[in-house]
Amino acid sequence: MQAHEPTRSQPPLLTFTERVFSSLPRIDQRQWAQAYLTGLLRTEGKKSVRRLAAAVSDSPTASQSMHQFVNASPWEWGPPRGELMRWAEQRLDPKAWILDVAVLRKRGDHSCGVHRRFVPASGRSVNCQVGIGAFLATQSDAVPVDWRLLLPGAWLKDEHRRMRARIPVDVLPRTIEQHALDLVDALTESTSLSPCPLVADLSAYAGVVGLVRGLSASGCNFVVAVPGRMRVVPGGASSAQSAYTRNLPAAMDAQRFFELKHNSHLRLDTVAVGDGRLGNTSLTTGLVRLPDSSFARQMPSPTYRLFALRHMAGRRSDRIWLTNMLNGRAEQLLALTRLQQRARRTVQTLEHDFGLLDFEGRSFPGWHHHMTLVSAAHAYSQLRATMPVEPTRAYQVA
Repeated sequence: MQAHEPTRSQPPLLTFTERVFSSLPRIDQRQWAQAYLTGLLRTEGKKSVRRLAAAVSDSPTASQSMHQFVNASPWEWGPPRGELMRWAEQRLDPKAWILDVAVLRKRGDHSCGVHRRFVPASGRSVNCQVGIGAFLATQSDAVPVDWRLLLPGAWLKDEHRRMRARIPVDVLPRTIEQHALDLVDALTESTSLSPCPLVADLSAYAGVVGLVRGLSASGCNFVVAVPGRMRVVPGGASSAQSAYTRNLPAAMDAQRFFELKHNSHLRLDTVAVGDGRLGNTSLTTGLVRLPDSSFARQMPSPTYRLFALRHMAGRRSDRIWLTNMLNGRAEQLLALTRLQQRARRTVQTLEHDFGLLDFEGRSFPGWHHHMTLVSAAHAYSQLRATMPVEPTRAYQVA
């Protein structure tokens, strides 16, 4: 575990708090926002509310007040997240927006959204909450700026459970891919820059076809990992593609698309890894469409580029990717797929160093408040060196 304690020689946390949490209407709320961030940055080990409060105040009531701020204080988390995104954009050169899933293991069944789920990465079923996160990614890092919480049907159908967890009446059932599309809409609305390409590997959790169709409808450029069993139709929508698809099946699994004996429908590109000393990666690509659906019949079926990676050892990657960036260079597509790992590493950092798993509350607003504060603490820790140094001031908390 690491502590990330601000010092007098570093930019003041107050300046950051005043900007990101400026939408909080009361000064005491902004004071406790700074106190919570300070506790997250200073406290080593488990970041319980009691330990966070002890890091910033000697008052015996500090932990109760901090718990009240996170779990019961009625502040909206959307505006601080939008401001956090714009603050980070001013200090980063984001190459992509990344979507990733955080599986937050929990004991008991009282925390909002907790349920039993099989986790492919571990091969086990666990008791957990599932958060869907949005990250600004560079070549070296990924900064979380927005979150959604998956609520299984039992949490939304049981009125007693809803009331106990303070789930708003306008929160309706949403799948992971629907949450992902909601995040893209929120990023597009909040950004101060031109929208970045979206990269997502939700194939183990979400209905990828629905995600792809939704992203296509939004006009967002994307690179999305797809399962090998996803059905695709070889060839683009134009008649010019008919020559090389004449002898191909009407629809097939994505994995089989790369294994057909007649491979004139494929193109091979080779990309040097790094400066070439690490060898080459090959991208095998071809044009596809998705099988018709009620959605597709209402509008022209888009053409996508399906590609798989083959590393220098000659072994094909277990991930297949789909993009609407038909003219994207192989180097660009490969670089975008690698950014997904930045978000995975950031989730691990949030778990180990920023208290992602340490939230003790059980309410829906409390979860969103905690995730907002954890994301802000991480962003400040990573990017504070880019802030101008100002005289150190601090809020006083009782």
